[in-house]
Amino acid sequence: MAKQAVKKSRRRLKQNLVGWGFVLPSLIVFILFMFLPIVLGFWYSLTDYTGLSKDYQFIGLQNYIKMFSDRYFKVSVKNNCIYAVWFSILTMLVSLILASVLNRLMRFRKFFRIAFFLPYISSMVSVAVIWKMIFNPQGGPLNTVLGQLGISNPPQWLASTTWALYAVIIVSVWKNCGYYMMIFLAGLQNVPDSLYEAAALDGAGKLQQYFRITLPLISPTIFLNLILVTINSFQVFDLVSVMTDGGPGMSTNVLAYRIYYEGFKSMHMGYASAISYFLFAVILVITIIQFVAQKYWVNYD
Repeated sequence: MAKQAVKKSRRRLKQNLVGWGFVLPSLIVFILFMFLPIVLGFWYSLTDYTGLSKDYQFIGLQNYIKMFSDRYFKVSVKNNCIYAVWFSILTMLVSLILASVLNRLMRFRKFFRIAFFLPYISSMVSVAVIWKMIFNPQGGPLNTVLGQLGISNPPQWLASTTWALYAVIIVSVWKNCGYYMMIFLAGLQNVPDSLYEAAALDGAGKLQQYFRITLPLISPTIFLNLILVTINSFQVFDLVSVMTDGGPGMSTNVLAYRIYYEGFKSMHMGYASAISYFLFAVILVITIIQFVAQKYWVNYD
């Protein structure tokens, strides 16, 4: 009995060592490149660290207090909220409509699925440069077409403080909707055809079938996409950096770009870290609210 217990303990130890051998490399990478930067970032948010000098002082919550009296930060929050609302609504609608059409399309489905997904895997910088040319108010393709349609004073797009943010939203929706479309399409293809056949026998039209069968059954997919879109809407940076550089004025200055500007242009790394944790808190609160609200409208049956 004693020998069997020893053998069993050795076998368990060997299994544990093998398991840790597989897990340890990933765990080390996570600690070095994820956990430690998170901890250091929070520490820097409590200091006047510039990113260059090793001589910095602990200043407590002063960076967090400064945020709410900083007009540039307030403008960034406002712009990001506008962007988040419009980007989330338009991306969800466009991707759901595209997925619904492709789900019923029998011919060329693979072609259109690839065509709509291609922008998502395209380089963000190249996309931004091309759309910057399209939005050129002086001789750009878009305003040329609008002029041909009889619009004498088309928007100035990226040169306008009114239209620049909405131009960025249009490009973001165009680039990202293909990804969320694929998720919606996967959810739609899991809805049994027998339900539609039964509803048709009961006299339900296509519209009734869509709102009474399709949408309730893909509600978990809608919820997943809503979380992903919301998180994505608060992480926009590269499009803004390439297309507008936060301008004109402060019209496209969003939170991620503000973090970059304060941290790497103004060298206020401590203040940038504080804004980063504010952004983290915003995303966390919104995600928690969505998870709490899901039980009232998500159908998992």
